[in-house]
Amino acid sequence: MLKIGVLVSGGGTNLQALIDACEVDGFPAEIVAVVSSRSKAYAVERAKRQRISHKIILKKNYTEVGAYEAEIIGYFNELGVELVVTAGFLTILDEGFSDYYANRMINIHPSLVPSFCGKGFYGLHVHEAVLASGVKITGATVQFAVAEADAGPIISQKAVEVMDDDTPETLQRRVMEEAEWKLLPQAVKLFAENKIIVENNKARILK
Repeated sequence: MLKIGVLVSGGGTNLQALIDACEVDGFPAEIVAVVSSRSKAYAVERAKRQRISHKIILKKNYTEVGAYEAEIIGYFNELGVELVVTAGFLTILDEGFSDYYANRMINIHPSLVPSFCGKGFYGLHVHEAVLASGVKITGATVQFAVAEADAGPIISQKAVEVMDDDTPETLQRRVMEEAEWKLLPQAVKLFAENKIIVENNKARILK
C-alpha cells in the first residue's frame, strides 16, 4: 500500500477527492500525513474527520534556509511517506525539496499546461485568465513537481469546455468536477502500480 503525504493551503477539495478514492476497495494507496501551510485551512478539518495525521507548519517560523522544508521532510519520513501530493499548496518550497522527492511528488494544476501556468497562475487567477483570453477549451494537468512552477513531466491531462456564460467561479467548479477530482486519484493509482516511467523529462504510462 503506497503511503501518501499531502501538502495543502486551502479548502482541500483535491484532498477530499483523494480521501474518497482511498476508501474504495482495492485502491492501492493511503493518505498517512497532511501538512498545511496555513493555520485556518479547511483541508485540516478534512484530515481531522478522517483521523489522518496532520500538522500545520508555517514558513514564517523558520528563518534558516531549508529549515522549513527539512521540517516537512522529517515529518513525512516519520510516517513513511513514499509519494507527496501538492493539492492547492501555495507556499514556495526550495529546490532541495523537489530534488529530494524527484519523480515522487505530483501536482494538480487547473489548466492545460503549458497554457495558463507558472508564476502567478493559481486558484481563480487561472480561470480569470482563461476567460479573458477567449479560449474555448481549458482543463487540468497532473504532473511531477519540480523546482520551476508547472514545468515537470506531464502525467495526464483532461480537457473541459469553456461556456459563454462562465464566471471564474463556475469554470473553476467545472474544472474541478470534470477533471481535477478524476485525474489526481488516477495518477496516484498509476504511480502506486509502477506504471509511470520518466525519460527525458517526459512521463510515459505503461499499459
